[in-house]
Amino acid sequence: MKKATIIQLLVGALILLQGSCIKQNQVETSLTAKEVFKLYGPNALAFGGYRHQSRDTVPSVADLKEDMLILNQMGCHLIRTYHTQQFGQVSNLLKAIAELKEEKSDFSMYVMLGAWVQCKEAWTKTPIHQKEDLANNQAEIQAAIKFAQKYPDIIKVIAVGNEAMVHWASGYYVEPEVILSYVEQLQNLKKQGELSANIWITSSDNFASWGGGGKEYHKPALTELIRSVDYVSLHTYPFHDTHYNPSFWKLDSTQTTATASAEILMGKALEYAQRQYYNTVSFVHRIDSSKAVHIGETGWASHDVKLYGKKGSKAADEFKQQLYYQKVRKWCKDSSIACFYFEAFDEPWKDATAAGGSENHFGLITVDGKVKGALWREFDHYKLSQFKRGNYLKKNHNGDTSKLVLTLLTNPQDSSQ
Repeated sequence: MKKATIIQLLVGALILLQGSCIKQNQVETSLTAKEVFKLYGPNALAFGGYRHQSRDTVPSVADLKEDMLILNQMGCHLIRTYHTQQFGQVSNLLKAIAELKEEKSDFSMYVMLGAWVQCKEAWTKTPIHQKEDLANNQAEIQAAIKFAQKYPDIIKVIAVGNEAMVHWASGYYVEPEVILSYVEQLQNLKKQGELSANIWITSSDNFASWGGGGKEYHKPALTELIRSVDYVSLHTYPFHDTHYNPSFWKLDSTQTTATASAEILMGKALEYAQRQYYNTVSFVHRIDSSKAVHIGETGWASHDVKLYGKKGSKAADEFKQQLYYQKVRKWCKDSSIACFYFEAFDEPWKDATAAGGSENHFGLITVDGKVKGALWREFDHYKLSQFKRGNYLKKNHNGDTSKLVLTLLTNPQDSSQ
């Protein structure tokens, strides 16, 4: 074969390869939120990369790249964030994801971008729930718009508010009219072509706020909000709720081991979450039978020194966290429900005054890279020991199952382990 012919063939092959890569990238960019949720929703995670006791220390791009590589390796390609401009993480996170997409052809990560919404005088002794913090809320929404326009291949959902309507969020909650106004604003930008048609708009809130609980939430504005969002993002937390329902932890029979009791109890916890989910679906579908309902948050803390620890409900331990995680993941996968499990990593700022507080221990991986029991299967399967979070990742308790069992907090009626 002549030299010129070989060169022509090589050039032609290169052109075809480039065309294939361009087409692949175009396909990825054009994925709709619905397609992303179908592909990656059952394994989604809530994410915060803060590693210190204050969010004043913003995770660097390098830190966030470490985290994204860990999550990507273990099959998580969809994460959720909570603020756009109050704190500095999101801009660094989006930059980190964009850089990794350029550097690694097999890397992909999509984001449900949260915009924090709060009432006037939030976090003071006299919050005004009938009025909104206009300056903060508009700044959060405007930042969300700019990020979504800059990163349409990464941001697939904008969530207006986080638990911003539920009344027990007494420090900052708003009326549904406030959430509705911003959802409608974003939906109009989609119609005008200023936001991608592939993006979903929602709000992420407690199941009761979406109508799955008391009738005090059943307001006209909520009805309009359900019609306006692209899907409903629901939170359900048996971990918290069962503190106020001590009878939940009682078993019909005491003739069982502590580990078997935990298995039964966490099965009950899953059923509790399912009831809240399906009660909400029932209410939502009375308004719009086509509206999808996914889980924006659910999770289980691995430790607590307060309400959920040894002197409280005894819910918080790593063994129960493992069981709940596995049961929730299986249910959501089997039912085609997207679930942003809360959360990927421990964040010590959440209860800066008490290191042992439950809010600091919802992560599946500790701040310094110890992988909790819930992810030991993934640790082995995806060879996570090759990845770093400051230090190389390793299993908590050195992977000793007997030590994991020792974390189990038992109730008086439980027999020996």
